[in-house]
Parts: sequence; structure tokens; C-alpha cells
Amino acid sequence: MTPMVKADQVCKNFGALKVLKGISLEIGRGQVLCLVGPSGSGKSTFLRCINHLEQVNAGRLYVDGELVGYSERGGKLYELHPRAAARQRRDIGMVFQHFNLFPHRTALENIIEAPTQVKRLNKKKAVERGRELLAQVGLSEKADAYPAQLSGGQQQRVAIARALAMDPKLMLFDEPTSALDPELVGEVLTVMKDLAAGGMTMVVVTHEMGFAREVADQLVFMDAGVVVESGEPRELLANPQHDRTKAFLSKLL
Repeated sequence: MTPMVKADQVCKNFGALKVLKGISLEIGRGQVLCLVGPSGSGKSTFLRCINHLEQVNAGRLYVDGELVGYSERGGKLYELHPRAAARQRRDIGMVFQHFNLFPHRTALENIIEAPTQVKRLNKKKAVERGRELLAQVGLSEKADAYPAQLSGGQQQRVAIARALAMDPKLMLFDEPTSALDPELVGEVLTVMKDLAAGGMTMVVVTHEMGFAREVADQLVFMDAGVVVESGEPRELLANPQHDRTKAFLSKLL
């Protein structure tokens, strides 16, 4: 079966700085992969490469068997037209560390913006679906609230609902709880656990080791732009093989 995400020797440089140095991994359909590692290890950059928010300098990335951001002819890669790249991106939901909600729109208006503007979905249907998604993330009563009237955890749950409104085949989470007060983290992780239980394929950059242990199918430890170690989460967390992994986990666990 074609993996949902396949990275083959992916490299990314920012000028002379080599941020990703040949990342290769696969994520099966319906699986959850958690990326962990110190700041600056390349986790968020890799996530942004998956939906072509960052261009790769070498290697190839595939989502659902389709080359991301490029077409290949005669063994050479040609970057897609921005419109074609945007079409690919529609199928990939992304939730950022900071919620990036439109401050002048209500929770419901934030959710229906992309389906109505990008997919040209009928507004009545979009509103109906938006209310379903608000119920799914436990915020039915907040449809008419503006972001400033919501807690950080509530804003992040609206951001998740907004990403789901495009019916993505893959969800990317870039440290979705790191900007939240500790007591609000759980409500966001609960929504993510429910998504995983429903079969959503997810790649999650996180420091929440409890979530990784409980929900992930695969845990990947990155450092300095390379995959140092990967494996089944409980096994890797209990018995890391690499000294660098041991040192990192000893500060978290």
C-alpha cells in the first residue's frame, strides 16, 4: 500500500546553513508519527516541506503517492506553478504553534472561510459543516465568539476545526500546545487523540511525551537535521539506543 507520506533523502538549506541533511521516513495511512528533538533540529522545517511551504534543495517528498511541489520529467524536478502547489496543499491540513485566526471573524466565520473561498462550497453547507466541526472539538457554544473572547486552548481547537473544514487526507501539527498555559494543553490533546482514533493520518511535532507514548504509531527523534533514532514509541522512550536520544529524553521524562 502506498504510504501517506514518503520522504526520500530530503535536504533543506537556508543559505549556508544545512537544516535537513537527508531525511528518509514513511508514514502509513491512518498512522500518527511524532517528531521530537531539541530546538533547531529541523522538525518544523521538515513539516513545512511536506506541504511545500518550504522548498526542498534535494531529495523527494510524496504525499499519497504524489510528488509534492514538483513535477518530474526525464529525471529532473521542475517546480509546480504556485496555483498547482496550492491545489496540492488543500489536501493537507496544518495547525501551527500560534493559532493565526482572523481576529475580526467569529469562530464559525474562521472555519467556513477556506471552504467557501477556495472550494466554492455553498455557504449554507459550509455553515452546517462548520457547526459540526465546532461540536467535534467541543465548542458548539462558541460559534459567534471572536478569537479575543476565547482562551488559547479554545483558539487552537478552532484552528484544528478550520483545518478539518477542508477535509484533508493528512494533518500536520507544529507544536500545537507549546504556546498554551499548562492547564489548557489537555483539551487540545484530547481533540488530537480523537482525530487519531478516527483514522486521521497525522505528523505531530511535539514535546508532549505522554501523547506520543499513548497515541503515536512511530516516534522519530531528530537532531542537527538528521533522524537519530526512530521506533515504536513505548519501546524508544523506555529503551533508547543512541546516547544523544538518551540525553534528550533524560531532560524530559
